Amino acid sequence: MENVNMDLISNGNAVGEVAARISSMGRLDPGYMRPFIGDDGRTYITTCKGDPKVPSNYVAIPINTNGTLRRDEWKQLDEVLVRFKDYRLGGIEDLRANGLIYNLGNAMGTTVMEWHDVSDVNLVPELTMDAVTRAKGDRPVYKYHYMPIPILHVDYEINARELATSRNMGNPLDTTLAERAVRRINERLEDMLFTNTGFSYGEKDSSNQNSIYSYVNHPDRNLLDLGTSWTDSGVTTKEIVDQVISWKQEGINNRFFGPWQFYIPTAYETKMDEDYVGSTPDTAPNTTLRDRLMKIAGIKGFKVIDTLAADTILMVQLTPDVVRLVNGMGLTNIEWGVEGNFITKFKVLTIQVPQIRSDAEGRCGVFHINIGGK
Repeated sequence: MENVNMDLISNGNAVGEVAARISSMGRLDPGYMRPFIGDDGRTYITTCKGDPKVPSNYVAIPINTNGTLRRDEWKQLDEVLVRFKDYRLGGIEDLRANGLIYNLGNAMGTTVMEWHDVSDVNLVPELTMDAVTRAKGDRPVYKYHYMPIPILHVDYEINARELATSRNMGNPLDTTLAERAVRRINERLEDMLFTNTGFSYGEKDSSNQNSIYSYVNHPDRNLLDLGTSWTDSGVTTKEIVDQVISWKQEGINNRFFGPWQFYIPTAYETKMDEDYVGSTPDTAPNTTLRDRLMKIAGIKGFKVIDTLAADTILMVQLTPDVVRLVNGMGLTNIEWGVEGNFITKFKVLTIQVPQIRSDAEGRCGVFHINIGGK
């Protein structure tokens, strides 16, 4: 299995091979690390002259180095990134689908992101006839937080002899390793949302700075007791509906009003398809538990996440003040030669990281529900 690595540059210090290369170059322009062999046999790179949103601004310029892949072979590798970019991205895809994206202007130059939590302000409107009476004023309190912005990448390589054999036989470039690299990166992104494997760089302080948290380990998440597993034979579908309604009320009590996305473990998938039986015999026929739950106002859906621990449910308010995806660079292929260019090293890399947020009072719209509420 390919290893998924995280590299970081902070305070001028590079951690990891990719970070070291970026630090030595001063920047990382993917075009400079994607040389291609032109029809004339010379090596070129593609660079942007102006607005990157305008296709005509991208031009090919020759360079004095040896390329490895032809332009069409690069296209084959890049098509893999597009084809598998959403593989197993249940939670990450929800952030994208709901517009919960924070785009970094200069991802390579943003190694640590700073953001602020703002307290409520006590502004009392005055009711007067002439608007002369001065209303009571207040100032918000800001809390400063920092989060590392790492580079997530997977390595693979293409042997020069294998590449030559493929070309001689007229076969397309084998993209199996690139496909596996994309899959591993997507799995790691999901892990950053749903597993208790946080990422920190440097020493954390009392404000939990320099850390990336998930839904299940953020210090300000709300813990609720599931009570009995939904798979227990004694738990009825009506009891589950009543329980979900009570959790929604907990959210309202904490000043969070939805929309709510629920994430459930794999073992609960078939439970959702059981017939719903209410307290009266006139329950609508052919109504499943899922159908009944989706009739609760403010609920967007229930999604199975196979990496969630058993009997763990997450209720997340999908708004930017609760969670967002910090996006610096989409999936990108880069390469460089080693061993006299006999072996070409490739990396699929991305700069994306989920950010769980709370306000200045520590209120968070993530509700972590399990047996015992721990």
